[in-house]
Amino acid sequence: MKHTDMVIGIGKCTIGIVHHLGRLTLFLLYGCGYVFYRPWQTGKIIQQVYFIGFKSIFIICLTSAFTGMVLGLQGYYSLVKFGSEGMLGAAVALSLIREMGPVLTAIMVVARAGSAMAAEIGIMRISEQIDALETMDIDPVRFLFTSRLMAALISFPLLTALFDVIGIFGGYLTGSLLLGINSGIYFARVQSSVEIQDVTGGFVKAISFAALVTTICCFQGFTTHLRKEGFGAKGVSLSTTSAVVISCVVILTADYILTSFLI
Repeated sequence: MKHTDMVIGIGKCTIGIVHHLGRLTLFLLYGCGYVFYRPWQTGKIIQQVYFIGFKSIFIICLTSAFTGMVLGLQGYYSLVKFGSEGMLGAAVALSLIREMGPVLTAIMVVARAGSAMAAEIGIMRISEQIDALETMDIDPVRFLFTSRLMAALISFPLLTALFDVIGIFGGYLTGSLLLGINSGIYFARVQSSVEIQDVTGGFVKAISFAALVTTICCFQGFTTHLRKEGFGAKGVSLSTTSAVVISCVVILTADYILTSFLI
């Protein structure tokens, strides 16, 4: 009897996950369909680029500087054991451009802007503002999701590029200015090791993370009223928490999958 209950429980859980993924995919496709729909939402897209991209610059610069400095420190003491400390520039640059830049940028934007998206849309849902949009014959998916999706697709690659550049200079600060590696050797290794495939691979990841993060965060806000665990303010809180946790897990999972194709 207990085994039967366990099988039934696993079945219900699997059906629930598949149903949720199906709704999430339809939400993304529905939002993408409005990208080509006129009139363009230029003003809203610029507003969201300012919110998602411009207002994230400070936290991205801060995070990338310390990430590069830590990579420089750890890389130096690892490479010096093999007498290869001159390769520090290559190690820092490739680590940042291929992996850490896109992943950490996406996670930081989720923490700052993704949580705000889920909370804002969730409050609009429980206060019936989304119902009011439908009453006025305004599609809420296009009005609230598509502009954020477009803004994220513009902002994520730019923020990732900024993260990479600041991180490389952070590695230079530790490796060359503090630990004594020749500056010319550091930047020569960066220039000789980084190839165009590394940069395009990083941008592919950034664009993929932008679509995933925006879809998950907006979808969590849109479905706040369907939560069984809590309603009202508690529902918004749960949606925001779920948006951040699910986005971070999906970013790391997608990073592994994309890396296996790009490597």
